Amino acid sequence: MSGRSEQLCLLLAFIIFPLILSAQETVVTPDMLDSDPVYSPFVGRDFPDQVLFGDTHFHTELSFDAGMIGTRLDVDDAYRFARGEMVISNTGQPVQLIRPLDFLVITDHAEFIGLAPQIRTSAPELLGDPWGRRIYDLFNSGQEGRMKAFLEIIEVSTTPPFESPLSSNDAAWSIWREFVHEADQYNDPGHFSAMTGYEWTSTPNGDNLHRVVILRDGADKTSQTLPYSMFDSADPEDLWKYLSEYEATTGGQAFAVPHNGNLSNGIMFGERMSNGRRMTREYAEMRLRYEPLHEMSQMKGDEETHPLLSPEDEFADFENWDAGNIAGNRPKEESMLQYEYARSALKVGLKLGDQIGVNPYKHGLIAATDTHTGLATSREDNYFGKYQHTEPSPTRHNGEVVPAEDPNLRILTSQEGASGLTAVWARNNTRGEIFDSMRRKEVYATTGTRIRVRVFGGWDFEPGDVLASDFARTGYSRGAPMGGNLVNPPDAAVPSFIIRAVKDPDGANLDRVQIIKGWLDEDGETHERIFDVAVAGGREIGDDGRAREPVGTTVNIENATYTNSIGDAILAGHWEDPDFDSAEAAFYYVRVIEIPTPRWTTHDAAFFDIPLPDRVPPVVQDRAYTSPIWYTP
Repeated sequence: MSGRSEQLCLLLAFIIFPLILSAQETVVTPDMLDSDPVYSPFVGRDFPDQVLFGDTHFHTELSFDAGMIGTRLDVDDAYRFARGEMVISNTGQPVQLIRPLDFLVITDHAEFIGLAPQIRTSAPELLGDPWGRRIYDLFNSGQEGRMKAFLEIIEVSTTPPFESPLSSNDAAWSIWREFVHEADQYNDPGHFSAMTGYEWTSTPNGDNLHRVVILRDGADKTSQTLPYSMFDSADPEDLWKYLSEYEATTGGQAFAVPHNGNLSNGIMFGERMSNGRRMTREYAEMRLRYEPLHEMSQMKGDEETHPLLSPEDEFADFENWDAGNIAGNRPKEESMLQYEYARSALKVGLKLGDQIGVNPYKHGLIAATDTHTGLATSREDNYFGKYQHTEPSPTRHNGEVVPAEDPNLRILTSQEGASGLTAVWARNNTRGEIFDSMRRKEVYATTGTRIRVRVFGGWDFEPGDVLASDFARTGYSRGAPMGGNLVNPPDAAVPSFIIRAVKDPDGANLDRVQIIKGWLDEDGETHERIFDVAVAGGREIGDDGRAREPVGTTVNIENATYTNSIGDAILAGHWEDPDFDSAEAAFYYVRVIEIPTPRWTTHDAAFFDIPLPDRVPPVVQDRAYTSPIWYTP
């Protein structure tokens, strides 16, 4: 060996040998983490530190009202698309998300699950059933027969006595078990959560009582029971009992999420039970246990509030569907509205909580697409409709989503909303973490954008806490997150809140951050008030807590473009309740609003060179709504 080589070997030995010794001698044991200080401040941190975006209400060809009217995308297509892959849509168009989703809950209808693919494949189980054979023959007899088959299915699903015309559940068992095993194959903990669920589709007299059921578990548990359908019962209370039995039988976990209260004609969030009797404490407890969330924005309208319910809210008239019920057979009456919208339901919950001791409507807020295309698109500039016939085309605006004999009750395709997404604060991207976050209501809704927002409420937050480098640690250690509770106020203390909001990195700047408060006074009457906490562009917030000057607009309607030359990328604020009364129950949630952008119909008009539809505005201000923080005396 040369002298130079010997020197190099000695040098390497001096460098590497101590490292080997160090590696051999340094043994980390659990007790060291408990007793000795460690350099990394993040060791042992156990609070949620990332936000995950997903769709929690989603249909493929397995749903009869998708597969029977043209949807061909299946479960595999759905999961691949949600993971960010390009797929070909039901109308032959390439489509892809700007960024993958973090999770997807496929919730095909429990009623007639898999009917369309059974017809297409001439499944023996279907052909061996008298009613199944009849529907099969009708569907294959031509366009008129297809329509007759679909209308017969709708009639069976919406008309008492709500009995399944199929003589056996064998086909449903086969399809369900195949589906939950497919979900397990696509589930990739840490990267993408493929979650399972289904929709329970109760529609008494055409009024909407639909719920999606979300399951925490994998196929080892979910395959043990068949999805509960309205043919089992049209009463929500029976659905909750079934979910309780599912948990007891399998050791799994599940809950239901009501949606489209705006199409229920006043029966979704009523002051009485489903059977019309006075609400009991036991009923309220069961509903609170198995319905912790409310899906309050999706393609069939945004249901935060309504101008008639919130006349002082200039942002209340947003994507409202308020003509009638989901079947289009009965018009809306003004008295129904308070039992249909999220904000008013939260207020009704305060009143019921005072009367019976349990608030049944203490729900967190989420959003979803309710797509029936197998495509989870929620952006205004990438809107692929929610049914096969509402995918992009120059003629789609005048199609009917809710046909009705009365023209005043019809809903056109142009009125579909691009919404929405559910945002979940969690530690890891796993089924369990996502489900648990939803269960504790540490979630928020967006109308399709990916705004990041976080809020904490407490008794001693100060303005400087908003600027803290350890914002989340400060919030958790001294307060409650969204979905939490404020209790036992110190003497003379008032609730204080710290909020941070960040724009969608591929979207519009922010206009403002608001807190919406609802409360119950000593006379048992409910109230609401809106406070602007942070506003963009140097505008001032007045003594009444509002910034009355609008943010302005940069939208070019003809070209369907906008710029981020107005608004702010980040808004943050500290707020104290100026009217707090420790004897009055209250809730507080945050609303974050973007600057104006072109609505999807405006993008259509520019792309296809067609007129703008007249039923909807050309611009929108997309938004996020956090789950409330409640105060209970």
